[in-house]
Amino acid sequence: MDIKILLGLPLVAILFFFGIVFAFATDYYPVSLAVSAVLFIAGFGSIAILYIFAKKPSKIVQRVEFSGEMKAVPIRCPTCGASIEPNKIRIIDGVPYATCSYCGNAVEVTEEPKW
Repeated sequence: MDIKILLGLPLVAILFFFGIVFAFATDYYPVSLAVSAVLFIAGFGSIAILYIFAKKPSKIVQRVEFSGEMKAVPIRCPTCGASIEPNKIRIIDGVPYATCSYCGNAVEVTEEPKW
């Protein structure tokens, strides 16, 4: 478990505890109702922040096996002819797209048959 979550959970418990204490004290001090509301809002806000920290990004690893020898060839932009960098290739809905860093053109990367 992450240290932020381990430190955040007691903080949330303390905020709610004092929120309840100040809510019960409204009979004696009417201002404590506003303090109680602020403590409850801070408690719920802390829970939302902890949820964001606890959420782990998903990483998808796709492995491909090739039957023969493969060699990489440079990808060229059909608009301006510039070479497209490999780090500019993104998978969108299962289709690889490359973005030209010179003209900004988005190109679908396809493998053409060699015969």
